[in-house]
Amino acid sequence: MNLSAVAWDIDGTLADSEGLHHRALLAASAIWGIDLSDLPDRAFSGVHMRDVWRALAARFPSDVAEAAFLTTVEDYYAGHSQEIVALPGAIAAIEGLAARGIRQVCVSNSSRRVVDANLDALAIRRRIAFSISLDDVAMGKPDPEPYRRACELLGLAPSSALAVEDSQTGARSARAAGLFVIGFAPSGQSLEPTDMKIDRLLDVLDFFDAGLDAPARRKVLGESG
Repeated sequence: MNLSAVAWDIDGTLADSEGLHHRALLAASAIWGIDLSDLPDRAFSGVHMRDVWRALAARFPSDVAEAAFLTTVEDYYAGHSQEIVALPGAIAAIEGLAARGIRQVCVSNSSRRVVDANLDALAIRRRIAFSISLDDVAMGKPDPEPYRRACELLGLAPSSALAVEDSQTGARSARAAGLFVIGFAPSGQSLEPTDMKIDRLLDVLDFFDAGLDAPARRKVLGESG
């Protein structure tokens, strides 16, 4: 197996942004007098906003349109993008892969506006060949379309790309598309389906530096699969 590209998830993988997503959801909902404070902080981790709306629509007045809700959430998120910070090792991993000549893309379940806010906050656009947002596909994760689209644009077979994901939703999407899937689980959380798990983003560099096929790399890194 010759892996020559990395497809990064963004929220919760590269960016410590899950808290901002939750605050944006609560603030936007409060405009219509809806209190969502009963929701856990990571209630919709990995879930795209179309499905978030479907899950919550019954709690809103009937005259609230999906488009208005989504725009209001995005407005809050983009307006507070200074709160987005890179997760430990994220920038070093991206820079290290670039130095090794590994092509990198981002595949997100967020809207284009949110993806661009994340990329700008992390200052990684120059290292990313392109990004796939929810607006670029008909079906978001866990459907395989986002990762399939990324591989098409890279001109690679899915088996030549590696995905790094922090959610089961994203892992299912990448696995269904045929990519090798690394689960980023810094807190030891359950994360399936993955080919291997890491708790440090810099382990992605070790994976490539092992210079072996994927099963051998798992062995080198002490991962049983």
